[in-house]
Amino acid sequence: MLSAKSLFQEILDNDDSFRLFCSIAASGESQGGWENARIAALVPDSERAMAPKITRHGADEDKHGRIFNALLKKRGLDPVPVPPETDYTMLLEKHGIGLAHDKLKADKPLTVDDIITYLAHSRVTEQRASEQMIMLRKYFADDPVIGKAVRMISNDEDNHLAYTHEELLRFAAAGHGRQIQATLRECALAEIRVYRDVSLAVMDHMGRVLGWPRAKAAALAAGIHAVYAWERFAGWRRMVSLTMPERRDALGGPATSAPEFA
Repeated sequence: MLSAKSLFQEILDNDDSFRLFCSIAASGESQGGWENARIAALVPDSERAMAPKITRHGADEDKHGRIFNALLKKRGLDPVPVPPETDYTMLLEKHGIGLAHDKLKADKPLTVDDIITYLAHSRVTEQRASEQMIMLRKYFADDPVIGKAVRMISNDEDNHLAYTHEELLRFAAAGHGRQIQATLRECALAEIRVYRDVSLAVMDHMGRVLGWPRAKAAALAAGIHAVYAWERFAGWRRMVSLTMPERRDALGGPATSAPEFA
């Protein structure tokens, strides 16, 4: 019987599939770290108080990339190139979601509108990340290989999600509510399409690595399409709501260090 736990356990148990999984995850996290570092450097003067939080956000993402690479190293594996069709972060940028890399590579300060775009993009993608890590925590929190990493990354993603809620609510109270809702909706609808496409691509690569029979691959693809259909109909709305989080000032302190996996 197919289940999230059995599927991930199969990926975890095979060196080649584990290497691909960690390589994809590490690449995305490292890219997120670079983006946040650039945003922190370019924050407009009116929002300079946000810079330390954005810096911590980026530091957490960098840490996650190091964690995935450390898991590979512990197993004696090297990262592999990330197939472009599985690159979630870059595909979102290609679809115009978030701040364009050309803008982040320039030295021109960002605007308040840019910061709202960044926060809306983060609100949507951190929802996805938090949910994925909650699933992994449910099944693998006590796993001797990845349990420590899962617990730490899951806690960080929950902090990131809380931070985006709190900051967007602050901007909404300052009169940016309509802009925020429009941007959140645009981001959410684009994200669910990219997530579907990336999920299909990742499962295709994993299927070839693990030698899945056609019936199994078809069942997984059907499940991915079913999730997309639900998200397109109503599920995207969970990504655009804003509520004051229980974790206030979630990124108000220094980033925690990566655990040792030696």
